[in-house]
Amino acid sequence: MSEPGQPTTSVDPYLILQVLPTAEQEVLHAAFRALAMKYHPDRDASARAARRMMELNQAYAMVREPELRAQVDKARRVQRTPFDRASIPPMNGSAAPPPQRSTGRNPTANANATRLESGRYAGWSLPDLAKHDPDYLKWLARHSSGLRYRKEISLILGHRAVAGG
Repeated sequence: MSEPGQPTTSVDPYLILQVLPTAEQEVLHAAFRALAMKYHPDRDASARAARRMMELNQAYAMVREPELRAQVDKARRVQRTPFDRASIPPMNGSAAPPPQRSTGRNPTANANATRLESGRYAGWSLPDLAKHDPDYLKWLARHSSGLRYRKEISLILGHRAVAGG
């Protein structure tokens, strides 16, 4: 519940003030002052500046006092959506690799595929990783730790590029 005069929209004051949520109170104040000086109607009479100044005033009003800031921080924590643990890759070899999925063409295609031994995707097969995070696979092909996988990665990524386009 907001106090009378307090904004009720889900505005992120930290984003508007261009500071981190962990910034100290003095940093918030300095950011507000610097941005307010830039967008003040005496310096810039445009409608964009007036709108920006209104946003700055609203955002600073939300975090100006430690009690108000605590309410904003609590609301931000509540608004965060929980993450899906299944979408997070294992960080070490102790976690189980992702389930094997058949491509429809060859159900045993991933059964014999090379699996990464270390790193963020330890235990993952290269074809599964190509589906999940192809950018990481491209990086691995360029990195010294991926030398032994380079040929297979180029076959996988090359095949996917041909199939996709």
